[in-house]
Amino acid sequence: MTDNPIASHASRPSHSSSRASRTPLSLLGTGTMGSALARAWLAAGHPVTVWNRTPARAEPLAADGATVAASAADAVAASRLVVVCLLDDASVGEALDGADLSGRDLVNLTTGTPAQGRARAAWAEARGARFLDAGIMAVPPMIGDARSGAYVLYSGSPGLFEEHGGTLAVPAGTRYVGADPGFAALHDVALLSAMNGMFAGVLHAFALIRREDIAPSDFAPLVVSWLGAMAPAAHKTAEQLESGDFGKDVVSSLAMQVAGDATLLATAEEQGVSAELLTPYMALMERWLAEGHGDEDTTGMIELLDLGRK
Repeated sequence: MTDNPIASHASRPSHSSSRASRTPLSLLGTGTMGSALARAWLAAGHPVTVWNRTPARAEPLAADGATVAASAADAVAASRLVVVCLLDDASVGEALDGADLSGRDLVNLTTGTPAQGRARAAWAEARGARFLDAGIMAVPPMIGDARSGAYVLYSGSPGLFEEHGGTLAVPAGTRYVGADPGFAALHDVALLSAMNGMFAGVLHAFALIRREDIAPSDFAPLVVSWLGAMAPAAHKTAEQLESGDFGKDVVSSLAMQVAGDATLLATAEEQGVSAELLTPYMALMERWLAEGHGDEDTTGMIELLDLGRK
């Protein structure tokens, strides 16, 4: 294993490049994402056994070469490597109830929380299985396309990832984020939270121009380029958090940004746009300013988000 806390398989195996490219596997769950995963593995030459609670949703994969199992237990018995992509954590427990997991390598691609990932790991290990939890950073059309940028976060058994990393890298790139089985879900939700914040800002921006003679298609490239230019600021935030120095290399201080909020709010009012997507963040800025941090960057506001802060 690499010493890097975030490891990845840089390339996906070809049909005949390695033994991993032919590793048999079983996939439980053939919804839109599960079907995309199954087809990617099948196209790469893997024998794939599939199961779905609604059998009709698994049958189309038979035409692509998959074996359809009559039950989840039968699917588990068919392969040492078992991948689960279901609705939620409760569905995982229900599907695997009664299945013999002894000696199996269980990879859970079902979206969940860090606590669920850790509990499911303990549950699997008590039944004799190695376990990886995962978070898929992609939508189904990106699966199987090496150019899409799709990847999956994995955490849990280092040995399982080391042995099956090549197979797991077939449908999408891989990122191993640690032995703690809760880390994949934590990374997943943290990244999705950042994405939601960005989408909120994008929606507000388009709302501001909506009633003007400005084509959204003309405005969109400006939004993309501006956000792309701002995104590397995350590196500075990380440096400040690791050093604890929120006043390091400040370009636009908290006090300056709070003063500028008035213009953002006034413009929203003029344009007849609700500011409800902005005001929660602005309220945090004002609270941190009131605590005497006006000369710092906004990074210190993270303290207000820490519910355990004294």
